[in-house]
Amino acid sequence: MHHVEQFHGLPAYTFSPYVNPVDLPDPASVAWRFQCGQLPREADHRGRAEVYWARFTESVELEKVRAMVFGEPWYGDSGYADDNWLTDLAPRLTGLEALFLGDLEDDESMISSLYLEDVAPVLAAFPGLRELAVRGGEGLKFPVTGHASLRVLRVQSGGLPPDAAAQIAAADLPSLERLELWLGHDNYGGGTTVEHLAPLLTGQGKPALRHLGLQNSPIQDELAAALASAPVVARLTSLSLSMGALGDEGAEALLTGQPLTHLRELDLSHHFLSHAMMLRVWTELEPHGVRVNLTASQEPEEVDPEWGEGDGRYVAVDE
Repeated sequence: MHHVEQFHGLPAYTFSPYVNPVDLPDPASVAWRFQCGQLPREADHRGRAEVYWARFTESVELEKVRAMVFGEPWYGDSGYADDNWLTDLAPRLTGLEALFLGDLEDDESMISSLYLEDVAPVLAAFPGLRELAVRGGEGLKFPVTGHASLRVLRVQSGGLPPDAAAQIAAADLPSLERLELWLGHDNYGGGTTVEHLAPLLTGQGKPALRHLGLQNSPIQDELAAALASAPVVARLTSLSLSMGALGDEGAEALLTGQPLTHLRELDLSHHFLSHAMMLRVWTELEPHGVRVNLTASQEPEEVDPEWGEGDGRYVAVDE
């Protein structure tokens, strides 16, 4: 994982507390990124972070800020994801459209260690929010009955808690156009099943959805079989089952299920398809104008029967 370079169509700009305010960019022209660096975890860690945050709020016209990206120390092993620093400023952040929570790289924290907690207070504080991206999964809760403005929701996780996945699937998000869920592995807090996603697959509560990504999952074949008859697919323009353990069984289900020729793009990258199946997917969909991504073909790992079980397939991101 790497720090985002762009977010919400804006270049990411890391705020420095040492820059003269007159030299800062226009508040609306960048996605403001907050990264204190590898601060020591002593008693003054929180105090130093508070100084950093206070300097930002004093230096920038908050009413003009459109996008914010939070890295360490607000999230991760030293995270303060339960703090109210952001929501307390909601009356001043009147133009905020997008938030990225947990923008850390691999050498800062493993994705499975990023602690996120409940995002409902953030969504409640910002009813005009259009895009929310979160990286992590441990502790994530999404008890949101509805949000009228949210158009894009991305959850990048090595193990998305099944309850959180079910909450997202059931949420009433009438403006949501893009949904991307990295479901992750059971060993890292995952375990989402088709049943957890049932409301999403029926299209319930998300009438504007046009892109659906159910990614990074060890049960990709089961998800593909469910999508083969899921009502939500008919309204999509793009579908992603990338980053997971998709095999020939899942691809067969997709091809023999409901038509997919209305899609503009089908992303199956990082897969375990045979060459014959890859050719079949390509020849059945590409002539209809569907852009099919079959890159990153994988080979199953050898499974030691004494220490493991399964077919040797694996997801792209877990730890």
